[in-house]
Amino acid sequence: MSQAFSNPPHERLRSIASHQNALVKDLRKAFSQATPADDGSVAIEGVKLVEEAIRSGLRLRAVFFAESARERANRLLPQISHNTETVLLPDDIFQSAVATETPQGVAALVFPLVSALEDLFRPATSPITTHTNPLILGCAGLQDPGNLGTILRSAEAFGASGVLTTEGSVSTANPKVARASAGSVFRLPVIKLSTAQVLAALEENAIRLVVTSSHKGRPIHEIDLTLPTAIFIGNEGQGVPRALLDAADEAILIPHSLKVESLNAAIAASISLYEAQRQRSM
Repeated sequence: MSQAFSNPPHERLRSIASHQNALVKDLRKAFSQATPADDGSVAIEGVKLVEEAIRSGLRLRAVFFAESARERANRLLPQISHNTETVLLPDDIFQSAVATETPQGVAALVFPLVSALEDLFRPATSPITTHTNPLILGCAGLQDPGNLGTILRSAEAFGASGVLTTEGSVSTANPKVARASAGSVFRLPVIKLSTAQVLAALEENAIRLVVTSSHKGRPIHEIDLTLPTAIFIGNEGQGVPRALLDAADEAILIPHSLKVESLNAAIAASISLYEAQRQRSM
């Protein structure tokens, strides 16, 4: 054993050398099925993402290190609560459990942020906005985890109160969502509801429903986004579903070259959020 691992932090590492260990099986299942473990913990991978989870104050069930990542363990262990189990795995067992082909040798099971629907109807606590009206970003049937993660990152960056997702949308338990969000999923309220529940909640809380459209509506800069507003982005292939279109207070267009049929969902969401924040900061 190296000199570094004779230091006190490394005495916390428990070596596991079995593919059938219950903790390893939970990690593998959480990655492969992109669903929470039985206790609700979800899988994340990479040094920066684990550090973001710690910095965001989330509770970690266990942190896993590959044998080849001993130096990374040396840096991370002082940041990890002593209530969190820390595990050392042979490289082949670690690689069999995680999702990426070239892993960094660090993964974790973490308990996600627990949010209530009411959290979305409060103003965001953001350093870039003091606006008192809530701004919600909605994702209707969004299926690509990279798109959802990017949207969460933009929603936090531009001071959204939170994100609503509807049926058919990818789960935030998908490890690719966490990776694309760069940790925003650890801090931003995300609630999944049926379309009918969304419409009822928006009406009850006097939130205007604005939907994006690639072919009709008013240019986004002409619409007042300083009011309490939920902006909904549609499915990557089919757009916003008819039930939301029919109930919408406004449909918005993002002006762009006619040579381009439509914008990527995450790009459209980011532009919409930026425009809302621009208006709210004036």
